Amino acid sequence: MKSGCSGQGAKTRRPIPLPVVAAPPVPQGAVRPSKTSRWRAGALIALNLLMVAHIVQWRVMGTTISPIEPSETMFTLRNGFINAGFIFFAVAILATLVFGRFVCGWGCHVLALQDFCAWLMKKMGVTPRPFRSRLLVYVPLLAALYMFVWPVAARFFTKPKDAPLLPPFTNHIMTSDFWATFPPLAVAIPFLFICGFMTVYFLGSKGFCTYACPYGGFFALADKVAPGKIRVTDACNQCGHCTAVCTSNVLVHAEVKTFGMVVDPGCMKCMDCVSVCPNDALYFGFGRPSILASGSATRHYSLTWPEEVLASAVFVASFLAVWDVYQLVPMLMALGCATVTTFLALRLVRLLRARDLSFHRYELKGAGRMRPAGWAFAAFALVWIGLNAHSGWVRHHETAGTRAFQGIRIPDELALAQAKPDPWLSPVERHIVVEGKRHLSAARNAGLFVNSDALPKLAWLEYLSGNTEGAVDLLATAADHQQGRGKAVSLYYRGAILNRLGRQQEALASLDQALAERPDLIVAREERGESLWRLGRRQEAISVWSDAVGRNPALVLANNLLAGAAATLGQPEVAIVYERQADRATPQDPYFHWMVGLRLQHVGMGDLAEKHFQRAIQLDPGFRARLSPDSRG
Repeated sequence: MKSGCSGQGAKTRRPIPLPVVAAPPVPQGAVRPSKTSRWRAGALIALNLLMVAHIVQWRVMGTTISPIEPSETMFTLRNGFINAGFIFFAVAILATLVFGRFVCGWGCHVLALQDFCAWLMKKMGVTPRPFRSRLLVYVPLLAALYMFVWPVAARFFTKPKDAPLLPPFTNHIMTSDFWATFPPLAVAIPFLFICGFMTVYFLGSKGFCTYACPYGGFFALADKVAPGKIRVTDACNQCGHCTAVCTSNVLVHAEVKTFGMVVDPGCMKCMDCVSVCPNDALYFGFGRPSILASGSATRHYSLTWPEEVLASAVFVASFLAVWDVYQLVPMLMALGCATVTTFLALRLVRLLRARDLSFHRYELKGAGRMRPAGWAFAAFALVWIGLNAHSGWVRHHETAGTRAFQGIRIPDELALAQAKPDPWLSPVERHIVVEGKRHLSAARNAGLFVNSDALPKLAWLEYLSGNTEGAVDLLATAADHQQGRGKAVSLYYRGAILNRLGRQQEALASLDQALAERPDLIVAREERGESLWRLGRRQEAISVWSDAVGRNPALVLANNLLAGAAATLGQPEVAIVYERQADRATPQDPYFHWMVGLRLQHVGMGDLAEKHFQRAIQLDPGFRARLSPDSRG
């Protein structure tokens, strides 16, 4: 028998002859180095290099394969987008159904990050200790159900009667906007630190995988029915070397003793246990899946049942507090934050109650007295938990403000048709505006970061309440923190409000910036034409409106503006053509006619404006009586 296995008699239920091989040069009883760890490290390094190459190729060529990320599957389920992420996730699940959960161990960049952090910590003399919970292990599955099952379930209950359960599938394998679904760098770096270093330090080598990764929730289910498992021969004598090197926090020696294989779905087939077994008793093989295994293994947990309940409550509260706060924190990062918060809260409670407590190599409390390390730990825990609570407070006001914003029913086009939209608001909407401003202002004033999504909402509520100058300033601030379409829309609204205030030169600058971001933003072209017309640059205005109509011939306002411009310039035949084209696309809605009339009135096209005012009254005879004089400009 090889060194390191003495102490217990070998099992005899299936004896096999052992090969005569010279023992490796390791001390008596020591765990020999894993041969597969280097291969796996090489595979994970190659994976990260391929990811970098993918990004570089996109930056150089402008188009590439869509992100090979399981989260992209959500867009397939919601919108029918067949992308590379969906294909990868489907293939990975199918492979796991056969070979077990090896994709996580050999092909995940987040796991590579955790392994790297664990390796660094060991170099510094810190060995991550596994944290074991009965209830929190279900978090990945619940997160997976939310991400991948809930969209289908929600569509089932909300779709029209004759609509299909899944949207029509379209090809999105290639993309030119590779980074659209990824967080900015300012979020990515904290994500890597929290979901890498912090989860490993507090929860063990693969803490994020065990308690936060939603993809692992499905991989764990698939692993239960997979025939591919780490299995054992009769040469095993329970030396425990396998468990000592397992970075998945699996009690390998206990499971192979009870079941003849590793049944824990957290096993990621790293193969370290197989490599270090001094008797070569472990191997990867096929047989009955773990779901059919009989027997039970004794498991030891880090928490009592009351602590499990407290942990669940803290986890849910922390997750809801952090998720999407400032429109910055993605779901995976929020899950990682919640796991750390839960650990710190539970350890802080123990620190207050226990007489003796240590963490890693630090004595936090001894003989009822708090040690310096204990005070430092308590301070860090309180700051971290306090930041979570603050995020929850901000998130509450953001959510309440957004809910109020969504409760406003006045169409944007109608509100933007005049500088004072208040006459269009009902008493209920006026109350909603006040409440929305209160919540969003509280979130903005107390927030540690700028919420580029909440600022335009607050600006809109300020505009509806009559604070046009405040709205203009808020939209400028929002645009400074936005990119792409969001920035273009904020600049458009700012330009439209400036037009109503008679500040055409400023409006023109804002609208030019909006169109530089998104040339396809037609409403910005209509507004830009108004700025030019009121500045006396009439031919330029006509050119802008003509360009808008060329892009979309059914634009009611642009056609009416061209009709009014032609009439002003003494071209009645041209005016009739544009007016008829506008009439064919105009909805029979009194509010829409009134909005068009106001816009025409602002640029001095009074006769055509009066036509729309009268048409609005014809469609609703009580229309004039319900409106204050201010609503007509």
